[in-house]
Amino acid sequence: MQPSILEQGFDLMLFGMGTVFVFLTLLVFATRIMSWAVNRFFPEPEPIMAASPAQPSPGSTAAVDPKVLAVIQEAIHQHRAKHMP
Repeated sequence: MQPSILEQGFDLMLFGMGTVFVFLTLLVFATRIMSWAVNRFFPEPEPIMAASPAQPSPGSTAAVDPKVLAVIQEAIHQHRAKHMP
């Protein structure tokens, strides 16, 4: 007796999903193996901490030119005036 169209569809769905599952599982393992190999044979060099002159912290405004500061403040003022009710 021939299987019904519903049984054929179910078999095809299981075969397709199984194929995708196996492929993705192999892909995950291959990616992990390649990652391990790259980290094992080509490790990242450790950064060398060189003595550098004192630099201002990113949050300080002492190094900002007054003209640039005025332009930034004006841009913020215009933005707030445009978008605030």
